[in-house]
Amino acid sequence: MSARTEQILRELHTSIGRRRRPEDVAELIRELLDSTPGTVDERTAAALAKASENSLKNLWHGYTSMLQDFARPVGLQRQLTTAAELFATVGALPAEAGDDPTAIEAAIRRAGAEIRKEFGCGDFREDRLDRAERAGEGLGELSKRQYNKRFRLLARMETKLIRLVAEIRKREITLIGKNGLASRLPYELFAADPDSAAFIAYLTARANLRSEFTISGQQLAYDEVASALFHRLDPARAQWFAVAHVHPVLPVLERLTDLQKGQLLGHWYRILVEVAEQLESLWEGLDVDREAMIVRRGDDSTGWNQAARAWRTARNGWFALLEGMGAQEVLAKVCPGKVMMLVAADVAYWHRRSGRGLHPDTDIWAELPLPWLVLRGEADCPQWLVEQVCRRHGVEPSFSGWTRARRVSQAAPFRATPELVHGVTVADPLLAGLLRSAGVFSGRPLRPAGAEIG
Repeated sequence: MSARTEQILRELHTSIGRRRRPEDVAELIRELLDSTPGTVDERTAAALAKASENSLKNLWHGYTSMLQDFARPVGLQRQLTTAAELFATVGALPAEAGDDPTAIEAAIRRAGAEIRKEFGCGDFREDRLDRAERAGEGLGELSKRQYNKRFRLLARMETKLIRLVAEIRKREITLIGKNGLASRLPYELFAADPDSAAFIAYLTARANLRSEFTISGQQLAYDEVASALFHRLDPARAQWFAVAHVHPVLPVLERLTDLQKGQLLGHWYRILVEVAEQLESLWEGLDVDREAMIVRRGDDSTGWNQAARAWRTARNGWFALLEGMGAQEVLAKVCPGKVMMLVAADVAYWHRRSGRGLHPDTDIWAELPLPWLVLRGEADCPQWLVEQVCRRHGVEPSFSGWTRARRVSQAAPFRATPELVHGVTVADPLLAGLLRSAGVFSGRPLRPAGAEIG
């Protein structure tokens, strides 16, 4: 592998956890395929050329107003630096330690031992040692002011650590909802076959697109470029296990070993349980009508919709693996339903004005047991019940994804990535940046507070 090929592969691997435009990823893939042995078929070359002509490299402005990454939580780098100055046992830590909850907790525990503070006990009145207690613990040489300074720092770090863990979990849920298990792919597996890496990177970039303010449905991730990249995969050389992380369809799953299928099934089930816990926690704080799912002021619609999207992705992956393993009998007994996203009031009105009304899945969701109760075994939701409710509301349960994994029917036409301001398309990226900085559309009737555009 040439140095340039490895450089491109590493850049593509980095892109799967970010929000690079599909056009820019297509441009990288063109370079990758040009730098690897073998020829590129005419279909793939044409598809990549069509997509990459809209890359920032080839556009006259070379600029997009949208961030190229998902929001990252603020770490504790600054607090760790201060702790290293105050506590001998902390020492200098690498910058990345501030984003690692395990490293942060270890540093807090080491520092706490120096002043006899237990981890998790940060109440300034109840947990702080007085003068006599400090003397008894051998801290008599440490002044009250210096002791209090250290105690407060550790107490604040513990609070920030809890917040950091929550934000990391929220980001992971967002990534799962967008691109499945892509962000969990190690580089070695991702880069083992350049053609597989190209398909994974492009499909992930498409899946990571921001949602648009529309009632016509979002862009499908699997477009004509993704289709061309998929169909050129060499059956003998492709890394099908890596591909299954982002594209768990039967033609891919059939090429996996039983062990690989079992690993993926376990991954998806653990994610289902984690997301179900998050959904339950969020549901308790919502004030919505389950039969309408229209967001109200004060509801955490962003958190709910991110978790609902992750549930949809994980559920589809779990269903696909069960089918790929010939274990559909599991769903006959336990078939947790979909989770509906919260809808802004103006979008719901738009649906009614267009004659569409609420999404037909809303009535089914409202009638079936809550999914987290089903996973815990507190409510029964067998497949026959889901089928019965679906048909009562005029929905075909298999085709609509209620009782089996969604199928990729056909590739969508390629469409250039739009510049968006709160989900609304703006023609010029410079204008989009100005509108966003000016807060245009934010809080207006077009998109009221609480609406979530992902």
